[in-house]
Amino acid sequence: MLNSEQQRAVEAVRGPVCILAGAGSGKTTTITHRVANQVESRAFRADEILAVTFTDKAAGEMRGRLDELGVPGVRCSTFHSAALGQLRFFAAEPPGRILASKALPLRYIGNSLPRPYRFRPAADLATEIEWAKNRRIPPGEYARSLGDHEPPIPKDLMLRVYREYERRKSEQGWVDFEDLIELTIRLFDADEGALEQVRDRYRAFTVDEYQDVNLLQQTLLDRWLGDRDELCAVGDDYQSIYAFTGASPEYLLAMPERFSHATVVRLEENYRSTPEVLEFANRLVPRLGGAEKVLRATLPVGPEPVTRSFAGAELEAGFVVERVRELHGSGLAYEEMAILFRTNARSADYEEALSEAEIPSQGAALMAREAAKQLLKALRGRSLSEVRRIAREQGMLETLPERLGEREVTRQTDLARLVRLAEEFGDGTVAEFVAHLEERFGTHAGRGVHLLTYHRAKGLEFEAVFLPRLEERELPSKLSKTPGALAEERRLLYVGLTRAKLHLTVTWSGRPSRFLAELDVHEPVAASRSVEPDDPAYEALKSWRLATARAEERPAYVIFHNSTLAEIVRRSPRTREELAAVPGVGPAKLERYGDAVLETLGG
Repeated sequence: MLNSEQQRAVEAVRGPVCILAGAGSGKTTTITHRVANQVESRAFRADEILAVTFTDKAAGEMRGRLDELGVPGVRCSTFHSAALGQLRFFAAEPPGRILASKALPLRYIGNSLPRPYRFRPAADLATEIEWAKNRRIPPGEYARSLGDHEPPIPKDLMLRVYREYERRKSEQGWVDFEDLIELTIRLFDADEGALEQVRDRYRAFTVDEYQDVNLLQQTLLDRWLGDRDELCAVGDDYQSIYAFTGASPEYLLAMPERFSHATVVRLEENYRSTPEVLEFANRLVPRLGGAEKVLRATLPVGPEPVTRSFAGAELEAGFVVERVRELHGSGLAYEEMAILFRTNARSADYEEALSEAEIPSQGAALMAREAAKQLLKALRGRSLSEVRRIAREQGMLETLPERLGEREVTRQTDLARLVRLAEEFGDGTVAEFVAHLEERFGTHAGRGVHLLTYHRAKGLEFEAVFLPRLEERELPSKLSKTPGALAEERRLLYVGLTRAKLHLTVTWSGRPSRFLAELDVHEPVAASRSVEPDDPAYEALKSWRLATARAEERPAYVIFHNSTLAEIVRRSPRTREELAAVPGVGPAKLERYGDAVLETLGG
């Protein structure tokens, strides 16, 4: 059953139509029913409609839903797939090999850079090249087109990388995904006959996630449309979070201006989240700008969002872990929970905390990232005592500069963590250390709590969502200085909040994010008795832990982290029940060490 606004969109079988679809508002249902109605009403034949989205998965889902509605034959594809098909049909020389990833050639090019920049992730360089190509900026215009945009490495070096990448690509007969669209535009500009054939074939267009369109894609869409107006643009400017690729919500917001007779539909009934989650997220709406959409709940009431501050990041992580355990104990599967963070640099904090609590996780595995791969490869056949020296050879910095790309910050954080873990591991072989890391940080495909960046979480939903480290220099990112960048950070938070279906937990331990005030959250840091390094109870627990670690032949921190010992001392538990309430003390550790800890405190 469609609601009134969804029905209005479905009945508007002729364009132009602009559907402003809020999070969880049944967007895909609406547009597939509209396409089906275009065919059933004989406004267009199925093979005259081109439905475009941004991923093969989304295109497949759209195709499947149309098949279920009895409307096969509609072309559903990504911009890149549609462009490739047209190039292969019309171009005198179809494109050669398609470069699936820019990372491999850019890794070789990056190795030729001066040492301070040699180890920067190839993905950072790839993102910068995509930033330029999606804006149709060739190497010759790159330097003068930067404006206030800052590349991940000095602009003269980045220009060198961009030119060398294009040279190697051309020399070896490769094309990348941006080339597919650029070459198609050039083909149509040079061959009016080919363009007329495409316009004759496709007479109506539906573009999903229109807030993520960039100049390159919009230019191709303009070629397809010509002077016609049979366009249905669907999107949510509140969820426009890909400016780093060149995406802009302005194309969506300008639809009613470009086509003054456009039908504008706002989908604001939310089928995902409880009224409490939506009321909390809607507090950001007055500052989001664009086309106002205030989500209305259709689900019954649920629990209020939890907001908490902590005296330290380890205490905060401990609270998140205990909250995960509590929800799981009430019957919620780990796979229905997600912990979101601004960058992958934070993911290992929660991998480590969840692993220590024997809770499985999936998503942003430390062992799958570049720093671990390179460092552990270099350690083969070496001594574990050399780990710090090798990490420094691979560019590990003692102090991080203010402006580093997000992937480089992640790599630096990972290197520092791996060095710390190796030094805490103590005596042992590299093979034993790697096995230990795999056990703690290896991927668990399809199992456990999801660990995701805000960007990767877009389009997903979970029963319980945790948003830790909601503080300045995290969200908003320390790199976000301009009004436009800060606006996108606010939209990122909105995306994170609206992933939650039932349970939402927001925490922080540093300087509170400015966005907390916008959410009307004002909570002082919880008071707690400080624990000095020479506190007798703390020293006694550390001595007990050391003796236990030696007896069990395992690293001391695997038994309890220093932060957990400090929190035990702060709370001074007298019973197993009180000890169980300490973050970092789970059922397994309580059973194994509880009596010994209480005895040590009592002694």
